[in-house]
Amino acid sequence: MNTSIEVEYWVVDTDGELTEPGALAAVSERTEQEFVEPLFELKTPPCETIDELRVTFAEQLEDVLSTAAAEEKRLVPLGTPINCGAIDRRPGERGRIQKEVIGEDFAYAKYCAGTHIHVEKRNVTDQLNTLIALDAALALVNSSPYLDGERVANSARAHCYRKKCYGDFPKHGQLWHYVDTVGEWHRRLEDCYEEFKRAALEKGIDEDAVEAQFSTDDIVWTPIRLRDEMPTVEWRSPDAALPSQLLRLADDLETVMERVHHTNVAIESVSDSRHAGHVTDDGIRLPTFETVCNFAELAIDDGLESADVVGYLDRMGFSVDDYHPISTRIDGRQYVTRGDARDLRLEYANRLEEDVDELVETVGV
Repeated sequence: MNTSIEVEYWVVDTDGELTEPGALAAVSERTEQEFVEPLFELKTPPCETIDELRVTFAEQLEDVLSTAAAEEKRLVPLGTPINCGAIDRRPGERGRIQKEVIGEDFAYAKYCAGTHIHVEKRNVTDQLNTLIALDAALALVNSSPYLDGERVANSARAHCYRKKCYGDFPKHGQLWHYVDTVGEWHRRLEDCYEEFKRAALEKGIDEDAVEAQFSTDDIVWTPIRLRDEMPTVEWRSPDAALPSQLLRLADDLETVMERVHHTNVAIESVSDSRHAGHVTDDGIRLPTFETVCNFAELAIDDGLESADVVGYLDRMGFSVDDYHPISTRIDGRQYVTRGDARDLRLEYANRLEEDVDELVETVGV
């Protein structure tokens, strides 16, 4: 099953201050600057095996870090910058329209760095429903509890995206209910597109401008998306994290997705969070959507500190004991000063570089 990773990393200078990616965005056709100035994105190509993904990811990261060293820049694997000054959005018509329609709360998105894992489309309805059920697996790589220095949640990024950015447009940024058919998913996308366009027209934005910048394929920022041009099912729930953590997550996720292709997937009819859900060779049983949402809330707020989340993810096929999320390591303060945030960014820039060195040595690049 083809699998790929897209990850966003903050770029800092040697003092830990956020800065533009510059030459990092031009390392290859799979590196680019994100929609805010200090955010950099790396995309792997589709890989047939996790071993191939591991080698490819290591090679790409090694090239990027080589350029970063020459430019005296570092990459930071945190879901938010923890605490910093204002972050500027890059100029662009799409961003301007989003800000006009969504309002001031759209600014929260400027402080969020995440990971997207793409899996090849096969049994798409079952894939969509299983990824919805696995939303709580974001807890495995939560990487920042802080926004503007304040302790927000174990995943401050997921909290901001779902409860702040799209508070007035919940269908655009929150987890969607299970579907019976792929057609039902596409109808929801069409409804969201029409909702967004109506809101834009009410703000006085020209219809042609909206249609030029948005389509049903890219109108929502939900944790799961169907990407027709790839074509993949895209899981967008996790924070940015260390490369080894993301590869472990992709491996576990791909294992579950492979089982989806070879067994029956069923949705439970009764809510019982104590024993909800399981993934085995005999079949996949998904919790009720209400139970999934409860687990997701716990995953965002408490991460792996929640025994209910740990038990659930274990039943769903994840090797939870192998994960050591950054959020758990840096949590504990109600407020982090900008100076301490710079120190944390530099500390985890070091950790990322060490992580890549170990990865390169392991795969023999």
